Amino acid sequence: MSEPTIAAMGGLSWDEAERRRLEDYVLGLAGTERPRVLVVPTAAAEDVEMTLQIVTEFSDRAQVSYLPFFPWPPPDLRRLVLEQDVIYVTGGNTANALAIWRTHGFDESLRAAWEAGVVLAGWSAGMLCWFEAAVTDSFGPQLDGMRDGLGFLEGSACPHYDGEPERRPVYTRLVAEGFPPGYAADDCVALRFSGTELAEVVSARPDAAAYRVTADGEHAIEPRLLG
Repeated sequence: MSEPTIAAMGGLSWDEAERRRLEDYVLGLAGTERPRVLVVPTAAAEDVEMTLQIVTEFSDRAQVSYLPFFPWPPPDLRRLVLEQDVIYVTGGNTANALAIWRTHGFDESLRAAWEAGVVLAGWSAGMLCWFEAAVTDSFGPQLDGMRDGLGFLEGSACPHYDGEPERRPVYTRLVAEGFPPGYAADDCVALRFSGTELAEVVSARPDAAAYRVTADGEHAIEPRLLG
């Protein structure tokens, strides 16, 4: 059985070459030529246009399907999840996605998949959901701390660290005030966790980075640049 793996991305890029480098990295973690990828767009309210775009983008490199929860999820959800090589969670409303997943037991299926070696990945909401806590705009345009993530990874997370100007000051303030310490990631950056330990940080863009954020401040983690 493969080591449990999570690839948590701060955000994607509008630049196609950068985006594909990051996607190729995630797909490569599966260790197979054409991995089976299940796209989970719950956080984006299953936006049809975005889901179709992601499925199309991956289709030349993977066997792609997507998971709907409306009007209800498919039967034998656990089996479907365990058949995949990669679970790919989109951005969107983290809190809403978690509520829907828990209603249908998808959180338990995700943990089983993670423990079985299925790669869990995603950006923005798809980064935050794996942690215990997160800085999110799930409750309105303002940013707030949320403490009821899936908890596969300890501590907190913050995406879009360089892409949204309020992310950095809000996250550092919350952590200084007692919010769980954790990791921040710029857009185009992925943090790979092997089990529950940070194993590697990679970036598809030269000027992007990740940070360990504690009550003492932020500490930059220089990524490996994807070629």
